[in-house]
Amino acid sequence: MIYEFNSYKPVIHESAFIHPQAAVTGNVIIGRDVYVGPGAAIRGDWGEIIIEDGCNVQENCTIHMFPGVTVRLKNSAHIGHGAIIHGATIGENSLVGMNAVVMDNVVIGKECIVGALCFVPQDMVIPDRKVVVGNPAKIVKDVSDEMINWKTEGTKLYQALPKELYSTLKPCDPLREVPKDRPKMEVSYKPWRK
Repeated sequence: MIYEFNSYKPVIHESAFIHPQAAVTGNVIIGRDVYVGPGAAIRGDWGEIIIEDGCNVQENCTIHMFPGVTVRLKNSAHIGHGAIIHGATIGENSLVGMNAVVMDNVVIGKECIVGALCFVPQDMVIPDRKVVVGNPAKIVKDVSDEMINWKTEGTKLYQALPKELYSTLKPCDPLREVPKDRPKMEVSYKPWRK
């Protein structure tokens, strides 16, 4: 659902896909080819949220801030399932892992990878191309070319997803058995392996 709040209506590019079970409220700007999954809460009630082109905010994420703050997800930022971004800036082509928490005034640089379940404390600044893990977060190494290529390919799947959802997603009644001619899914993307 999209909600106006205090005279602010979200601005959403027509190519972005906001799942009907997500909530986008108030002072929010969403760019091209952005995917926002079900259960996501993007609350621009006390400040501004800018989600640039090609980002994805996956299922059950929360994006919010303290009053007067701007949250920015730069181009192709990838926010994993259940992550919380509170008053932070996420750098271009960076990944925030599942259920990570990124706190106020954090600045994550370009092409970083923040691990799943990581807690990034207030005011932490992470330089470009760093891997960050733990609670509290620690920089543990540089992002390799192989790692960022893997991340970029994964994000491309989400950048293509809005168009596919607009053309094929529809409510339906469930089948009661698996059809014999059910097509097999073809996916070429491989999970990260160390």
